[in-house]
Amino acid sequence: MATTTAPQQAAPASPGPLKRIILIVLIALIAAGAAGAGVWFFMSKRVHSAASVEAASLPPAVPLFFPLESMTVNLQSDDGAQHFLRIGLTLKLGDAATQQELTDHMPEVRSRILLALSNKHPEELAPLDGKRALADELKTLISQPGDKGSAPIRVQDVLFTEFVVQ
Repeated sequence: MATTTAPQQAAPASPGPLKRIILIVLIALIAAGAAGAGVWFFMSKRVHSAASVEAASLPPAVPLFFPLESMTVNLQSDDGAQHFLRIGLTLKLGDAATQQELTDHMPEVRSRILLALSNKHPEELAPLDGKRALADELKTLISQPGDKGSAPIRVQDVLFTEFVVQ
């Protein structure tokens, strides 16, 4: 009798318990990382959109207006006639510190303004462009620092409240 022995198939070796634990921990870490990235992505969008809505809803800062006393000056004249300018100015400022600095140096500021105005001709001041150029020139003059080495005075705009040329 012939006995044949069939070759026995080897059963696949099951992975050891250490390999299974490492695989489970690795999958758990990947899942936790993906969940954390998703939460961060969606929350950062919400925070940025809430911040932009909040920034858009804030009203702009109310400007501070600082009126100066009216001034009357003689203007330059080529025709021999006397011409006068009566001018009222209001300065648009950013904060109260600038207003205090202007108040402290007001005699110097008024002197600069009066000297600049007395050097003008009535023909220069008549057109709208002449008035705009004068406002820009006065803004530059007023912005000059009162003391040497100090910072310039921050004037946002020069507004005319009175403007009469005779």
